[in-house]
Amino acid sequence: MPAALLNVIAAVPIAYRMRGRFRGKRLVTTLLVVPITLGTVLTAQGLLNFLGPTGWFNRLLLASGLVDEPVRLTHNYWGVFFSLVITGFPFAFLLVLSYLSGIDPTLERAAATLGADWRRRFTRITLPLLMPGLATTFCLTFVLAFSVFPSAVLVGNPAGETRVISLAAYQAAYEQYDYPYASAIAMIMGFVELVVIAVVLAARSRFYTGSTGGKG
Repeated sequence: MPAALLNVIAAVPIAYRMRGRFRGKRLVTTLLVVPITLGTVLTAQGLLNFLGPTGWFNRLLLASGLVDEPVRLTHNYWGVFFSLVITGFPFAFLLVLSYLSGIDPTLERAAATLGADWRRRFTRITLPLLMPGLATTFCLTFVLAFSVFPSAVLVGNPAGETRVISLAAYQAAYEQYDYPYASAIAMIMGFVELVVIAVVLAARSRFYTGSTGGKG
């Protein structure tokens, strides 16, 4: 859940700044969504090469004298967290950008003519109109992060702090061949996801859900 929430929070200001037209917009958008094409395995391998004990990041820290020993950022919680952020952010960014395109920009222009600065325009106009879309975006990124499996094995510690519930279901089904137990774990996963999604969608209904005057 922290990774899903961070992806949504990080996507909002970036997508907000990229609504207008500017030179190099397509290039920046392409760079932001490239992780979608990499997949979980390649992302995990890249994290091991960059953040591992002998990776570039730790070598830079050791060479600069900032640390005396490599910082442990893989094969623990942080390795899985970084992997989920990298793979989940492009989805959140594209969804938020599409929701923002459905908000009529003349609403902010009208507020600007009344003296509202960009902070007030964002917090009083854009963000309230965007909240239903953010709720949906969070649900999708949460489901993506909740069912994490490869990252927990490749860059996490599957025998310790990153022993996620999907890994327990896999081991019950394909290592212990206890299919009823594996099905029970899968049902628990589904129940937890449904509860979280139901709570978020219930909260979503309290936000403004009418027309935003735009394309969406």
